[in-house]
Amino acid sequence: MPEASLELRARAERLAADCEALSFGPPATHVYNPLLYAAPVHREYLRRFARAPKRALFLGMNPGPWGMAQTGVPFGDAAFARDWMRLRGQVGAPANPHPARPVRGLDCPRREVSGARLWGMFRERFGAAENFFAEHLVLNYCPLLFLDARDGCRNLTPDKLRADQAAPLFALCDDYLRAAVSLLRPGHLIGVGKFAEGRLRGLFGESAARGELAIDAIPHPSPANPAANRGFAALAEARLRKIGLWE
Repeated sequence: MPEASLELRARAERLAADCEALSFGPPATHVYNPLLYAAPVHREYLRRFARAPKRALFLGMNPGPWGMAQTGVPFGDAAFARDWMRLRGQVGAPANPHPARPVRGLDCPRREVSGARLWGMFRERFGAAENFFAEHLVLNYCPLLFLDARDGCRNLTPDKLRADQAAPLFALCDDYLRAAVSLLRPGHLIGVGKFAEGRLRGLFGESAARGELAIDAIPHPSPANPAANRGFAALAEARLRKIGLWE
């Protein structure tokens, strides 16, 4: 339904503004909000692909420096966002960019390994992007990228934030995720990695227990995950077949 896409875009804009109003400090030294500076691409992603109902919603953790931080698309390897999804839109710059993590938008020459693996699996199975998005969507739980520049330029995941910083952020992210599930009405919620699975179970575990939806997970495709380096697609596909999402 087109109205689901429209409402989700409005919710994403609100999430971006609310996250921008939060304050962060050590261990994070730089915070990128791609829902703001890459908003045109993210809006186009939702406009074209966030139609309800969905069979499955895949949930990632937060942007990577060479993925969503570049394109505004979850796991947004620039080549896949530009050439497979055929997304277009102007991408600006973060408020406080680090010189070692520049934003070049859809023209970013560096590949995002996690995104290339995830979207590559979907392309291999479904062919055209429209075939995948007809029944599936990928979102991130948290829209912000955190960097720790005190020792090189390390990517910080949200679970590494101080509790007083994480609590208000997670409250906003929980509200957005609840709205997304309500609008998209997926039968399956799939965490991409353990963190995302944990957030899904914490928010929707009771619904799953009543049989209203199913919650599961696939391995995270990051190079930091040894299992994914031994063959992410095979592991993920085997899990999705086992739970009956894919045949």
